[in-house]
Amino acid sequence: MGKRRKLDKPQIEAGQTPSWVSWAILGVIVLVYAAIRIRMLGIPIERDEGEYAYVGQLILKGVPPFKLAYNMKLPGIYYAYALVMGVFGQSVVGIHLGLLVVNAASMVLLYLIARRLFDSTVGLVSAAAFGFLTINQNIFGTQAHATHFVVLPALAGILFALKAVESKKLLHVALSGVLVGIALTMKQQGMFFVPFVLIYLLANDLRERPIRAISITGRACVFIACSALPYILICALMAASGVFGRFWLWTFEYARNYVGEIPVGQALGVFLKNTSEMAGPSVVLWLLAGLGLVLVWVDGATRKRALWMTGFFLFSLATIVPGFYFRQHYYVTWMPSLALLIGVFVGSARNILKRLTGIAAVSYIPAAVFVVGLLFTINAHSEFLLRLPMDQATRSIYGGNPWIETQEIAKYLKAHSKPTDTIAVLGSEPQLPFFADRRSATGYIYTYPLMERQKLAGKMQKEMIAEIEKSKPKYIVFVSISTSWLWRQGSDMTILNWALGEYIPKNYTQMGYVMTYYGGLGPSSFTTEYIWGDKARAYPIKPDNGIYIFERKIEAN
Repeated sequence: MGKRRKLDKPQIEAGQTPSWVSWAILGVIVLVYAAIRIRMLGIPIERDEGEYAYVGQLILKGVPPFKLAYNMKLPGIYYAYALVMGVFGQSVVGIHLGLLVVNAASMVLLYLIARRLFDSTVGLVSAAAFGFLTINQNIFGTQAHATHFVVLPALAGILFALKAVESKKLLHVALSGVLVGIALTMKQQGMFFVPFVLIYLLANDLRERPIRAISITGRACVFIACSALPYILICALMAASGVFGRFWLWTFEYARNYVGEIPVGQALGVFLKNTSEMAGPSVVLWLLAGLGLVLVWVDGATRKRALWMTGFFLFSLATIVPGFYFRQHYYVTWMPSLALLIGVFVGSARNILKRLTGIAAVSYIPAAVFVVGLLFTINAHSEFLLRLPMDQATRSIYGGNPWIETQEIAKYLKAHSKPTDTIAVLGSEPQLPFFADRRSATGYIYTYPLMERQKLAGKMQKEMIAEIEKSKPKYIVFVSISTSWLWRQGSDMTILNWALGEYIPKNYTQMGYVMTYYGGLGPSSFTTEYIWGDKARAYPIKPDNGIYIFERKIEAN
């Protein structure tokens, strides 16, 4: 398969930092990052986390994905959550402790990639930049979104691709393929790392002389087969579990409709608006990343990595594009490339300054600029990360979304029901059945798809209604909050008319009402009132006015 060769590595540093020193510094960086994460472990989970946690909880009970809960995410993230909760516990802290470990491991992998491509200084800067770019509130970094779980295997796959170029071992090619394939199963957007790695491997093989067409083709086929293997295994597992039809409906047919909601003509405007708002407090680091993208081409010592860096930047950017939603947590998969570019800025700028001035001391200026930018970023988020109590911290980024309230409602449901009872949530709050440790009466744990102007919405509403009527849940929780439905002009209101006009009044008694007041003076001004029992019946359902809890009438059973 060819001789083992040393990776063509640019030398940025005049002298390399001893390995043990670099590892010690990396350890300090990770510990500082972990200390901040540890303080935030108790921040309430939100809807996406609730979905992953609920399905992960079902998996731990032997129930496969898509049997009792439906959504368009690929099930790799559900199995990742099941693993995290199996190790750290089925709790908010356990989930976020798993996120801490995943992010810390990603920092280490990014360090190893940067060190292999450039040097240890670039690696240390990249790891630090990644850590603090992915924890700030603008990117919803304290929450364990699927994007964090995409990054870890993707970086591991890229590292093995670098090893494969150096070692020429098919094992490294295969491992690289499997790992980037796993990234895809965490979320569909992870697919863009597959062609990036494949192009890199092919480009390096084509540089070899003489060109060995059979060898190159064989290595490419091995990579492609191995990258497809995790998805193939997922499909086989869904088929064996008897849920392949529903799995395909949600992850392919519905997902295809979902990404077509925002017109192409609006994409650039949404991207620029959301990116500028999200970058805000971290603007210095973003500017350094932009300078890194320029300097990697300007500096002769790093130019041989310029094409790789530009490709990594563009393919990582592509991961946030599908659907043109550009939501904050989508940007997590772009952050490794930005962090690496920040590291390149420090290395390349130092190299250029030293060459232009001949003064060794000026080579420390870029590192100082990075440290200032990092401190600026931390200070901009210090109130959120270091001082706010967890309930106020979640209010500061999610406003009146009922993350705190659903935990309290779940306690009531769990205390007033048996483990065999089911609950139905009319709204998009999958964290409720997770916290209550009760099965949902319907697989529709989100009502967003039902309100979208997509061809499957009517069929989905009828199916959700049929599942609830068949299950006869002990409790129904109606979330009268617009962000839990995202109803819009033209939305099909069949399920709301059925629930509020017929099914609930006939079969259920109102037993709870939860209302949140907002004084408009910051996150501390939120006040929630919980009303239970007979008193709750004095509060009839109103639009966008709280959460209503209904218990099934004895005579309705």
